[in-house]
Amino acid sequence: MSVDSIYFSPEVDTFREQTRRFLREHIAPRLDTWESERRIPRDTWKLLAGEGLLGLHHPRAYGGRELPFFHSVAYLEELGRLGNGGFRGAMSVHSYMATTYLQLAGDHEQKLAYLKPAVEGDMIAALAITEPHAGSDVSSISCEARATGDGYAIRGTKAFVTNGMHADFMVTAVRMADGPVAVTGSGNISLLVIDAQAPGVTRTPVEKLGWHCSDTATVHFEDVVADGSRLLGRKNSGFMWIMKAFQLERVAAAVLAIGEVDRALELARRYTGERQVFGKALAGHQVVRHRLAELMSHAEAARQLVYHAAWLHSRGKLAMSECAMAKLRATELAVDVAGQCLQLFGGHGYLADAPIARLFRDTRLDTIAGGASEIMREIIADTDL
Repeated sequence: MSVDSIYFSPEVDTFREQTRRFLREHIAPRLDTWESERRIPRDTWKLLAGEGLLGLHHPRAYGGRELPFFHSVAYLEELGRLGNGGFRGAMSVHSYMATTYLQLAGDHEQKLAYLKPAVEGDMIAALAITEPHAGSDVSSISCEARATGDGYAIRGTKAFVTNGMHADFMVTAVRMADGPVAVTGSGNISLLVIDAQAPGVTRTPVEKLGWHCSDTATVHFEDVVADGSRLLGRKNSGFMWIMKAFQLERVAAAVLAIGEVDRALELARRYTGERQVFGKALAGHQVVRHRLAELMSHAEAARQLVYHAAWLHSRGKLAMSECAMAKLRATELAVDVAGQCLQLFGGHGYLADAPIARLFRDTRLDTIAGGASEIMREIIADTDL
């Protein structure tokens, strides 16, 4: 689909073309191998860093390019168009989730120690917030940190940690236990940067339905020691930073989903134009043409909603409702489009190594990760009703 838009300057259009070419030449040919091997080689982060893609929105002082936000929108859309959920998940978590907390709440020394090497591809970042019994409800986390002189001892378990097996550090949400027992609620949640190789950290890989090339881990902390310099921002300010960073996470998820929709439609249009059924191309049958036309119109409607949310974010607006709407509509559409496009492939779409089958598996996580659709609806209802 065309990306002509009032939101993109000629400079961003040029950047998009360069990024698309780089991803198609250097990443796309390797994705099948990474999928089968269930890993993304570590040097891939260095490869993207060489193109400046790991720090588009991060400050120049820490290796970033400090570009206007719609450069990131173009990059994320192109990541989605690769049609590989694992790769886009690993890179977006690294650049737009885990390192976001360092940019927002970190001090100069923390940014030099973690943000700069992450932007330069020398460190892999992970974000550890979700727990086995606390997902979208961040106020229910139980992983706790107890004061130990000049630092903290961390105990607890984090679930579904993307990049968890290969990360060098994890930005981790903990509940500060100032007394014998940590109280519940959001008031005593803090963020700590925990070295992944620290004694007491145990990482267990998780096998998933999709996102095969990205690693996901359950991470257990058993009296893991982190000194006071690892605290991001003020003590007990973690919930505020999480709520703020969630807006970027949801915009990023929405943009990635739009890219996936484009990829599914591209695959379906190509296949239906070539596949001969009853003496003519599959796309020559009205029922197929109309189905594709319907999906294309939904895609353009969702795209404009997503761009609007991204524009609000770029202006520093805390647009909770708009970001939730964008995430809800784009990810729900990605699941729907992937399923309908797979149907057009018939049996060929059900083969395990078919690109549309991978999209079908991978997009299914879109409506769950980063806040489930049901949570997005609650946010919209609480804000606008």
